[in-house]
Amino acid sequence: MSKKMPAVEESYGVNKIVDNIGRLSPDLLAETCQHILTYLQGQTRGVDSANLSDRFQRDGVRLDDEALQNIIRFLLLTFRSAGKSNLSGDDLVSRLEEGSGKWPKASLQAVQRLWTEQGALVHAQQEAQDMLSIGQLVDMQWKLGMAVSSDTCRSLNSPYVSLLLKIAEPSGQIRQRSFEMTVPQFQNFHKQFKEMAAVLETV
Repeated sequence: MSKKMPAVEESYGVNKIVDNIGRLSPDLLAETCQHILTYLQGQTRGVDSANLSDRFQRDGVRLDDEALQNIIRFLLLTFRSAGKSNLSGDDLVSRLEEGSGKWPKASLQAVQRLWTEQGALVHAQQEAQDMLSIGQLVDMQWKLGMAVSSDTCRSLNSPYVSLLLKIAEPSGQIRQRSFEMTVPQFQNFHKQFKEMAAVLETV
């Protein structure tokens, strides 16, 4: 039963993305793939596109931000799909060649080598994520303010606590969530955190 790879960012043009991937040396492509595979194995919280951009520039590869993001999305989706289908390295290369005839042989060899080494780890991580698909807290910021009016603090000059959470979702995207609490709500929130901390100390 032959399943094609998902229509990967068709609006951007797969061939254009593959052309840009072809501008990377096999070593630089392998390094880029390794960043993505490390994330897909659950060892990092996301793919650092700024770090990759710096690395590309040091190697003399000039790509605008959109082109870089398209390469990252393409490789993420490719490896994620290959993990879900539990593909071998040879099967992955065949799928990539079906999607575009513009792949340089050296690029395919680099992808095949890494996937042969690490594909099973990605597959295992995806199965674990499917069982427990929740986000991870990356950062939390807070500030105390004085509300003129809001949904929960309606009276003038009511103090409130504003919380901003950064959450790394299973997709790899980092999203921000913010909310406000009245002082009594925050005190209750704090009390519950202290209770959780006390329980964790007994584990």
